[in-house]
Amino acid sequence: MAKKATSVIRFDWAMKKMLRDKANFDILEGFLSELLRQDIKILQLLESESNQEEKSDKHNRVDIFVENEKGDLMIIEVQNSQEYDYFHRILFGTSKAVAEHIKRKEPYSQVKKIISITIAYFDLGQGEDYIYHGTTSFVGIHKKDKLGLALRQKDLYNVETPSDIYPEYWLIKVENFKDRIKEPIDEWVYMFKNAVVRDSFSAKGIIEAKERLKETLLEGKARDSYRRYLRSLHDLASEEYNKNIAFQDALEKEVKIQVEIQVKEQVEIQVKEQVEIQVKEKLEKEVAHEKEQLILNLYKNNVAISVISLSANKTEKEIGQIIAAYHKEQEK
Repeated sequence: MAKKATSVIRFDWAMKKMLRDKANFDILEGFLSELLRQDIKILQLLESESNQEEKSDKHNRVDIFVENEKGDLMIIEVQNSQEYDYFHRILFGTSKAVAEHIKRKEPYSQVKKIISITIAYFDLGQGEDYIYHGTTSFVGIHKKDKLGLALRQKDLYNVETPSDIYPEYWLIKVENFKDRIKEPIDEWVYMFKNAVVRDSFSAKGIIEAKERLKETLLEGKARDSYRRYLRSLHDLASEEYNKNIAFQDALEKEVKIQVEIQVKEQVEIQVKEQVEIQVKEKLEKEVAHEKEQLILNLYKNNVAISVISLSANKTEKEIGQIIAAYHKEQEK
């Protein structure tokens, strides 16, 4: 029997349009509580790159910057397309947050704890897991022991380890999730990946998400805008798929023509083998160039690497190489 479920809007769209409303903080709080495995209460929304409404609804990247009741600062970001320097960028983001949230003449003890959370819809780095957690620790090069805090430091700053002071990073690789629910946070990742909440889900905040983020609740311009966004992804994928088919048809047609021209002079099998090699070399160069242009156009339009890979019939690694070469050429 199929499990009953409710379709919801994409989380990046919700972050951009709905979750900045204080009335919906409990949805974010639920997600954060399950991920961090502690009760999170959001005190306020802080200024971030995406807080101001933009004319473009491409949603290549959407972020929310909040402060919780403990005074910790949390950056929650959805990234849809490949960025090879993404690790550098999230480091810059946490460093910037540290620098901007300490007042002049305050002691370093007032540095804020920063928690960076990324929901990635592209293949970030190399790894098979779908949730990664990064912290800072100091390990002895001889004794291999972890450097801890003095008792006085623990009392003064209400922390247990140096890693409680330094920024920490959570990376959710959505496409690596295999849709198997083993713990509460999996229900959230399932929703991120499938835009669906099963009726059996019970993680913190997930019921509120199911009720308030229903796709059927969108009306008027909001519904039309959301549907245009989803349709644009399908259109781009379909366009690439059909162009790939056209490339294959052109190859077959050209081979057939060349074989007919040379069949009088050579045995048909020998002609076919020779012509196929010549034609393939010629067309592959043309196809490769056109394909590269199409891939770059999709990339510039913020289409996810996984979608481009499927449409262009190339691996994500090959697409990454094309994009890297493009950036290198632009730098000249």
